[in-house]
Amino acid sequence: MHRPLIGVTADPAADRYSASRSLVDMVARAGGLPVVLPCLGDRAAEYVRVCGGLLLSGGDDPVMEGFGAPTHPQARPIDPRRQAFELALLDALAAGPQRPVLGVCLGMQLMGLHAGGALDQYLPESLPTAGVHWGKVEHRVGGELAEGMVHSHHRQALTDPGSLRVIATAPDGVVEAVRDDDQPFYLGVQWHPERTADERLGLDLVRALIEHASEALLQRAATAGSFRVGCSGSRPLRPAGHCGTQTARSDAADRHPPRRTRASVGPEGPTERLKQL
Repeated sequence: MHRPLIGVTADPAADRYSASRSLVDMVARAGGLPVVLPCLGDRAAEYVRVCGGLLLSGGDDPVMEGFGAPTHPQARPIDPRRQAFELALLDALAAGPQRPVLGVCLGMQLMGLHAGGALDQYLPESLPTAGVHWGKVEHRVGGELAEGMVHSHHRQALTDPGSLRVIATAPDGVVEAVRDDDQPFYLGVQWHPERTADERLGLDLVRALIEHASEALLQRAATAGSFRVGCSGSRPLRPAGHCGTQTARSDAADRHPPRRTRASVGPEGPTERLKQL
């Protein structure tokens, strides 16, 4: 079994990088091979090329000056190295190659801002029900993605998703999930799947990320293993003496044909559900 490499973003902290262990463990439990990504902006394109998928993790608040607004005095800004790195990842994804992406909390907010959206930087000033979203509590969400209880902990929220599309909201109107309809899997959720008990809105979202990454990995392996070879130059893939051109398929593609893994957000499973949104 070829497990896709899933890059998980992290916070620079003193002389180490800090990532949510529960989120990293969830990637492994869902079938992926998690790797914590250092905040090296000049390597972002290489990370995108090497990783089968990306998980933009939660964290503190975006620094807003780069998006045309002052950072709110009540904000808890993230390390500027992390913000620059994650925006570089999003730039690299926009330039290609496409990779499945799941953004969590801060990750979703950066996806929305990168897509030209806008952020309410301090919900307690504008939303009477802001307390529902703060303090590591559960609340209900609903929409095209799914309906159920999720675990949230945030004081900021997207007010405009930019070029993304809103696919779930809270009862008070807070944007809870967005996606890019032009990509197979580009999903952001405001809640924390790693803390959400309902598997449809927790583990199954990560399973969907892994499933898309696995399918893309198999497709790339099949494409790389199917090419034309002449009579000279490269070592022949057919018995010696066979001239002309020929097609060779990789052993990996033959041993591991594309297949679907089990997952279930709603009756169709998260992958099928997201493809229909």
